[in-house]
Amino acid sequence: MNIRRPLRAAALAGALALGLTATTACSSSGAAGKKGDRLAVTASFYPMEFLAKEIGGEHVRVKDLTGPGTEPHDLELGARETADLAESDVIVYLKGVQPAVDAAVQQTEVEHIVDAAALTPLKKHGAEVGGHSRGEDGEHGEGGEHEAEGEDGHDHGADGADPHIWLDPVKYAQVAKGVGKTLAAADPAHQADYARNTDNLVKKLADLNKKYADGLKNRKSDTFITTHAAFGYLAERYGLTEEAISGIDPESGDVSGSRIKELHGLAGEHHVGTVFFETLTSPDTARTLARDLNLKTDVLDPVEGITDKSRGKDYIEVMEANLTALQKALGAK
Repeated sequence: MNIRRPLRAAALAGALALGLTATTACSSSGAAGKKGDRLAVTASFYPMEFLAKEIGGEHVRVKDLTGPGTEPHDLELGARETADLAESDVIVYLKGVQPAVDAAVQQTEVEHIVDAAALTPLKKHGAEVGGHSRGEDGEHGEGGEHEAEGEDGHDHGADGADPHIWLDPVKYAQVAKGVGKTLAAADPAHQADYARNTDNLVKKLADLNKKYADGLKNRKSDTFITTHAAFGYLAERYGLTEEAISGIDPESGDVSGSRIKELHGLAGEHHVGTVFFETLTSPDTARTLARDLNLKTDVLDPVEGITDKSRGKDYIEVMEANLTALQKALGAK
């Protein structure tokens, strides 16, 4: 999750957004992006797109700035994408994930903006979440959120917080409620539909939460290894320990030898049988570690985008596939 790499693009995008916003304001009256009776909603990446479509239904036209198969954290905005932001009736984004989007949003004059990071409490997570940290003497320590700002040294989310809130169905439901309120404020004529759709989605997420809670109750191990620390909130929600190879950023560079040595020890101690990799980033590091430890590999998808490689057609289905993968890896019955 390289947060600083696109800063030059972010500055350019901000300037473009400012110019395009001014142009739009001069050439249009009323909502700039509205076509017919549908709201023009711009979502920053897939988890925000899913919410907008599920809640907005037939009353919205949703544009996702991040195309399928694109690693969202590295997004750079062109003139067309910046114009989509400026012409939106509603923007749904998650501050701290995509700097180019953050910069462009700040330059727009769009009235109705949802920042998902402001709708649920965020925490700082590092390469480990759940509780296997060791002191210099090799003994286990308390807690389990060392390297709080990520091994890459970048800041994420609000004040360096972990932005992966959508991987916790409970937190994601809190965001959904905020999206529903914003769509209703932007389009009062259909507020009853938005409220109903929000309730339906919140129920789906509650059902998903229950599936995870029930499905992970009886397990042989609490620990899973991933390529990067995207699943901290999920681990906390269900009493698991996530051990990530590279911290918050999936492309943070070389992994330290001490971290690999630590993972070797943790895998044996905590009966880890699987190293998880993702669909949008290289699996090489995960496969190398797994080969060294004679472990299996499998996919644990952070649901940052849906492609033909995804194990499902939408957020719910991919999260259910993630649950199946975790149950198998943790020996859950």
